[in-house]
Amino acid sequence: MASAATLPAARPPPRDLDAHDKLALDVEGDADLDRAIAAFDESTMDSADPMVVMSYYRHLLPFRQLFTWLNRASGSAPSRNFTHREFAFTLQNEAYLRYNSFGTWEELRKEVLRLNPARFEIGPVYTAKPKDRKTVQKTSFKPVSREFVLDIDMTDYDEIRTCCSGKGICRRCWAFIAVAVEVLDAALRTDFGFRHLLWVYSGRRGIHCWISDEEACALPDDARKAIVGWLEVIKGGASAVKKVDVGSGGTSGRNLHPSLRRALGGEGPGGASGPLKRAFVDIILTDQECFRSAEGYNRLLALLPASEQEAVSKLRSKWDASPSRSSLDKWQDVMDCANRAGELRSRTTWRPAMEDIVLQYTYPRIDAEVSKHMNHLLKAPFVVHPGTGRVCVPVDPAKVHAFDPQRDAPTVAQLFKDLNRSRAQEGQGWEKTGLKPFVQMLEKHCKGVADEARVRNRAKGLDQMDF
Repeated sequence: MASAATLPAARPPPRDLDAHDKLALDVEGDADLDRAIAAFDESTMDSADPMVVMSYYRHLLPFRQLFTWLNRASGSAPSRNFTHREFAFTLQNEAYLRYNSFGTWEELRKEVLRLNPARFEIGPVYTAKPKDRKTVQKTSFKPVSREFVLDIDMTDYDEIRTCCSGKGICRRCWAFIAVAVEVLDAALRTDFGFRHLLWVYSGRRGIHCWISDEEACALPDDARKAIVGWLEVIKGGASAVKKVDVGSGGTSGRNLHPSLRRALGGEGPGGASGPLKRAFVDIILTDQECFRSAEGYNRLLALLPASEQEAVSKLRSKWDASPSRSSLDKWQDVMDCANRAGELRSRTTWRPAMEDIVLQYTYPRIDAEVSKHMNHLLKAPFVVHPGTGRVCVPVDPAKVHAFDPQRDAPTVAQLFKDLNRSRAQEGQGWEKTGLKPFVQMLEKHCKGVADEARVRNRAKGLDQMDF
């Protein structure tokens, strides 16, 4: 088997960092690269190696499907949604190139192969082509359209999860991401009426949502801020004890917004559980055991009603005396206190506090700054995460709970193994690898967007004829 030393030397970054200088590709070098990759031992492959990344771009990255997605048109001709779109490249030497734009997906592919970036990001559609921005007045060069995006990062759950921390992620803590997707997907579709949502695994410990509806893409910054503010429930930094404030219960009970009530489930002991209450039992109490340690249960005690200090003191004494008591048992102790408080205090004080605890531990933690501005750049789907070698692939929200990033997100090494085994088969490179179902997921998303654009264009044509 070939070793890393047999790979061709990595090409240096282009001397001219203008991303629109049309340099010819080194065809002979590419042939050497392909031969080396074909003989490479995938078990020792470094997915971040520049030549491995280059071969991934050449053989596997679905440029045409990315174009169709960003183009958001009923036909195949490039629209302003693509030609006036910003692309940013992070090169292997960490140089950062912004304001690149392309007339076709072939031009984008050629430039990616020339630059061989560690990754590239997608920005908004501008009033002029970003590469020509210096030829127009600065005040007239503005973003006019961009998918509404959401970003959820596992790092924001570090104070809760007990299985991993920092950059780590496993099947157990992915459950936090899964319930976040379940709740947000329902809210975005039901409460806002969005239809074209593309969820994309970030390659390490998070997930992104790209919303391609025409109405979503046209949202100005203030509307984006309003939506993310409405979706945001967890607020406050690491030093904040209580991070949820959605109102207290009145004498007749709590009147939550229907979206939160749907996520939590019915009010009171007899109410059907929603995804958050189910996640609280399955993840927080059972799997993560968030309240088993003294640090964990003291955090829980600090969130109980301040007006019920006698009951809280008794709970603290009981748990200090039984340090190994499970999180499930401790939560049952809290529910027993609520039941003993009487119907009025239970309804107006204990139940709202307990629901706030469920929200604080299970509600989606959104990186709001990513969503607020149209000109924010976000990593493109199907690029390779340099730290893990995993491809940023779409995730079906209906199957997100079954998705395991360590098992299901393909690595570059796995994809080349697939490719080398199927060289005799016909079809594009990705069609012969484990990337195929993920590209098909993007194609399905694109078809929905294109079909809607076709209907919209037909309606506009009828409107123009209506005289």
